[in-house]
Amino acid sequence: MPWDTEDYPSSLKNLETPIRKKAIDIANAMIDEGYDENRAIPIATEQAKEWYSNADEKEINSVKQMSDQALRSRDEDRDKSESRPELLDKGQHVVSHKDGWAVKTEDAKKPSEVFDNKDEAVKRAKEIADNKGTQVIIHKKDGSIQEKVSSK
Repeated sequence: MPWDTEDYPSSLKNLETPIRKKAIDIANAMIDEGYDENRAIPIATEQAKEWYSNADEKEINSVKQMSDQALRSRDEDRDKSESRPELLDKGQHVVSHKDGWAVKTEDAKKPSEVFDNKDEAVKRAKEIADNKGTQVIIHKKDGSIQEKVSSK
């Protein structure tokens, strides 16, 4: 079950609202990717704090306005497909997508996220790969491999 502003881990209760909402959003996405809850919560909290320190007022206000429905929406997709723990050991691919650039776990049915530009997708893929201890495979627009990057 995904978390929202009414139902979330107690470790998030003392965070400022935008940080808490961002952490909930990140943690829900990580759970969708197959992370264990106990691992997702501290990673999501740290990433949300880092996001907040770098976010501008517009981004912060956007997250403040995020509805519970938006926070839970990923769960609808998760219910349509089974959990795939075997993907935890798979690398992240950055591939061209009709809406920009997608971050997709190797062998996954669909991308976890889509970004307007390739640099943002590569950055997110590296974060995921670092957390999972896997690699990032960056593709060119034509689908060929541009570069492989190992995690820390």
